[in-house]
Amino acid sequence: MREQQTHESAQTEGELQPPRSADDSHECEARNHKQQRDMANAGQQSGPGQKGKGNKGGKAKAGAGDSVRGPVEVSNTIEEAIAYWNCDDDIPKRLEDTKKTLKEVVGFTDSFDVIFREMTFGGRRVGLFYLNGFAKDEVMTIILTRLTFLEKKSLTPNALKAFFDCYIPHIQVEKVDRLSEVINKVLAGGSAFFIEHESEAIVTDVKTFPSRGPEEPSLEKVVRGARDGFTETLLTNVTLVRRRLRDPGLKYEIIQVGRRTRTDVCIAYIDDIVDMTQVEAVRKKIKAANLEGLPLADKQLEEVIINKGWNPYPLVRYSERPDVVAAQLLDGNVVIFVDTSPSVMMLPTTFFDLCQHAEENRQTPFMGTYMRWIRFIGIFASLFLLPLWMLMVIEPGIKPPALQIIGPHTMAKLPIFLQFLLAEIGIDLMRMAAVHTPSPLAIALSLVAAVMVGEIAVKTGVFVNEVILYLAVTAVGMFATPSYELSLANRVVRLLLLVAVALFKVPGLVIGITLFILWLSLNRSYNSSYLWPFIPFNAKAMFNILFRQPVLNMKTRPSFNKTRDNTKMPPDRSSGRGNGELQT
Repeated sequence: MREQQTHESAQTEGELQPPRSADDSHECEARNHKQQRDMANAGQQSGPGQKGKGNKGGKAKAGAGDSVRGPVEVSNTIEEAIAYWNCDDDIPKRLEDTKKTLKEVVGFTDSFDVIFREMTFGGRRVGLFYLNGFAKDEVMTIILTRLTFLEKKSLTPNALKAFFDCYIPHIQVEKVDRLSEVINKVLAGGSAFFIEHESEAIVTDVKTFPSRGPEEPSLEKVVRGARDGFTETLLTNVTLVRRRLRDPGLKYEIIQVGRRTRTDVCIAYIDDIVDMTQVEAVRKKIKAANLEGLPLADKQLEEVIINKGWNPYPLVRYSERPDVVAAQLLDGNVVIFVDTSPSVMMLPTTFFDLCQHAEENRQTPFMGTYMRWIRFIGIFASLFLLPLWMLMVIEPGIKPPALQIIGPHTMAKLPIFLQFLLAEIGIDLMRMAAVHTPSPLAIALSLVAAVMVGEIAVKTGVFVNEVILYLAVTAVGMFATPSYELSLANRVVRLLLLVAVALFKVPGLVIGITLFILWLSLNRSYNSSYLWPFIPFNAKAMFNILFRQPVLNMKTRPSFNKTRDNTKMPPDRSSGRGNGELQT
């Protein structure tokens, strides 16, 4: 089968192929008019050596007698670029036309990792389009080896069907009839076969990404339990959760966000448990995100779907542990995976959810409760210990007789409030320095912080001992907070309470704490109270927050999630103990 060309004309160097058929004349004519208008507006500002936006720029065809050449194609999406250079989004039947469009849109002659390999199989010209860093060499070699054995007589008149059905031995293969879709799939790691005289392409999913293996998250370490954690590869992350939840109701919806990055975002939920109204709200917000891209992955997506403004408190919960995510899915939460990020968002969440750690559920209920209470005390100390101590120093009369030992016996050269402020800034500086300090130099940094800063500052009289002591206790409580985002937000509230105490003393502390609780109660995580089950009060749920219950006692899911199926275990059918033992 040989396609008859209806229109063909000579080209000058650097010009595009004229329209291939009369049917495309209107679109190509409109494009040429747009070119001329853009060139007239550009004037002398665009030189012949400039490029268009991204890799989609290039030389444009000037009108008759016009010597001005310059970039006129500016597009935000692949679809717009293809419509400009190819007149439509159809795959050209001539391989040369496909090459020219790909050259302008993708720039495979300019980027060393974009490959367009031309070959002949069974007497038919074939173009293989892929990215060098994503293609899996072993699988591609097997496919090409098989195709090299083709003879002309073995191809049916429909070469595309023969290639697709018989001669490409791979699992994930599909036919695509839109050039923009082919390019998007190749940029995501696929490989495409363009066949001469065919208006469709064959795309094979033979991608492989550079990635690390699952490792235990550094922020969520446990003594007992799994040691695997999420990575930067989306497929690996969803597989780690699927391994723990072999439920056919577990759904993974994929959405691409960003006009340029086209980042894969996955919404995970169990359809017979989750509140589908909540899933639809999350899906709608993600699809409505009109962004150029998500280069910073989940944090940028969080700002899009939550839109909390300047609120420092996290309204979603992050985790890098597959077991924690699986447990949240069973409780009816919605989970959001973002490609290239090892952190996973879970929503809705509460203040008390952010205070829980996986280690509590890896121990016995008694020890889990003990660890939970110690953690609550640490979080409480990180918020209120410094303001309370400074208030007792400023107002010694409010101290009960049993607490007369509290307070500095010798005063330093600086006021107490200024000491706290400088110490807080110093801890933040050391924390940031520790992040950027190589591991071999971490010990040296600790010595500098402990000896040269802390001890010498006390000996010179800049700080008093009690300030360093209580600040250290506060820092330990902050580091004991499971959620890193929550610990940073608590630090800001602590500083504000210190300012309120310094300015207004007792009324400042009382009003500050009251406003703090009111502010948290007004926060909403996807139309759910942030302080649940404290506000609104739920006695049973609050008891479960304060005390880690045995597994057999947790028969229902939290009402906070408004789940469709609220039961975790079937009701007891016997009048016995109901602990799963056989009745005799």
